[in-house]
Amino acid sequence: MREHTTTNRVLLALLGLVLLGGGLLVLAGGADIYRRLHLTPPAGWPLTTPHNVLIPRADQIRWTVQAWWPSAIAALTLLMLLALWWLLSQPRRRHSRRLSVGHTPRDTVTVNDHALRDALTTDLDTLPGVRRARARFLGPPTHPRARIGLTLSPGNTPDHVLEDLRDAAERARQSAGWDRLPTDVRLGVARHGPHRAE
Repeated sequence: MREHTTTNRVLLALLGLVLLGGGLLVLAGGADIYRRLHLTPPAGWPLTTPHNVLIPRADQIRWTVQAWWPSAIAALTLLMLLALWWLLSQPRRRHSRRLSVGHTPRDTVTVNDHALRDALTTDLDTLPGVRRARARFLGPPTHPRARIGLTLSPGNTPDHVLEDLRDAAERARQSAGWDRLPTDVRLGVARHGPHRAE
């Protein structure tokens, strides 16, 4: 397991426990569970009956005139921004996985799917008439399928590109030792700039 994945899970577990505990205490006070079950609430806990509020009006007035109040708001804002940064810093791309290649009677060799994807993408980028190529492998590790996106240069027709693509997919299938490699292809044409007449 990656280090950042472990850290994320620990932080989420701690945050979840804190929120769950606070929510249960608020629910206990709001539903009047302390009185119904004859329980003693935590010492100093403000929410012991459905009529209590989290921060009494007198405390709200007293705290607003304190000098530390703006610092508390700034600290909470900083905490919110850090939480937002942490959320946005999480990786968006799919985790790499292992694909089975080169089956032999004794063992199976596995290769990172990013390595195979990069090799196939490089091969597709060299095809004539292709401006940009993208490739992904989906499905089970032993019988994957390829999803290929090609952006053609302006003025090129897909007929000869598809023929070259078939050859590239066949090379990928043979090099990986798979019996078959179903392939989904999405074609697009790059936009070209406006022509100027002089």
